[in-house]
Amino acid sequence: MAAEMTAYVIEEYGDPDVFTETTREVPEPGPDEIRVEVAASSLNPVDYKIRQGALPDFAPEFPAILHCDVSGVVNAVGENVDAFEAGDKVYGMPGGAGRQGSLADYVVGHAGTFARAPDSIPLEESAALPVVALTAWELLADKTSVDIGDDVLIYGGSGGVGHIAVQLAHWFGADVTATGSSEEKRNLAEKLGADATVDYTETDVETYVDEHAGGNGFDVVVDPIGDEHLETAFEAVRPYGTVVTTESSAAQELDLGPMHANSLELGVVLVILPVLLGEHQDWIGEELADIAALVDDGAIEPSIDDRFAFDEAAAAHRRGENGDFRGKLLLVNE
Repeated sequence: MAAEMTAYVIEEYGDPDVFTETTREVPEPGPDEIRVEVAASSLNPVDYKIRQGALPDFAPEFPAILHCDVSGVVNAVGENVDAFEAGDKVYGMPGGAGRQGSLADYVVGHAGTFARAPDSIPLEESAALPVVALTAWELLADKTSVDIGDDVLIYGGSGGVGHIAVQLAHWFGADVTATGSSEEKRNLAEKLGADATVDYTETDVETYVDEHAGGNGFDVVVDPIGDEHLETAFEAVRPYGTVVTTESSAAQELDLGPMHANSLELGVVLVILPVLLGEHQDWIGEELADIAALVDDGAIEPSIDDRFAFDEAAAAHRRGENGDFRGKLLLVNE
């Protein structure tokens, strides 16, 4: 009889209450795969958007195990895997979009989507990093290059991607301005390395460009939020500057006239694409290894606002959708 595990699944799209606790067979790793005993996961917007049915092309097959982020201990390795062995502490982004995810006792994924977890933080907390840290890295290091003294504006500097982007931009030597809608959110961004913060609900673009970018505009504007923020980004960036975003839906509706008028560059990041395509998955592990080194060097750390057990996934999703938190929400497999 096959071994069984506890899993939290959805069998249809809907509100957070669609999660059901069930048992599933423990998955076996195939060639190039590893199986990880799950310590923790964390919540990202992509996770609740898949649950809502807003991203049907990204969803695993029903009954679907959601969540992209994971940390845990390698339990078994498949053929052709030399990078890991049983007992290794790892973190990664193996599924949750396109294939079964991490809200279960075990997850199987391509070995290339994992790296050894940082040593300097608890294993559980490393689950807060993969999606947001990979996204921030690709926004700031792949889609553009940030140099010492560059003026960088980061929307949502206390959010999931934003709070890592603030730390990375600071580490690159940039002069970092971060936005936040509350004093608590702005204080966190400052604590993490922002040189200045802006209440974007009370301050217009021209004012904060004058105050923090010399009136000419920011060299790089980082937008992990979308909606009207992407349009605002083109007002805040200098001529020949760069706007980087994670929000392709906002980009689809955007008037690109300002890009042409000011010879701008636009970079769009979809960090889960290698998992969806099943191609270039080793890129994930390579970048996660670099991120783990930055964590252990003290350059970046995840900020965890609250913790939930796996059987509290519905409550975590409600909190995430409400947006009333800073940093990340962690889910621990208790």
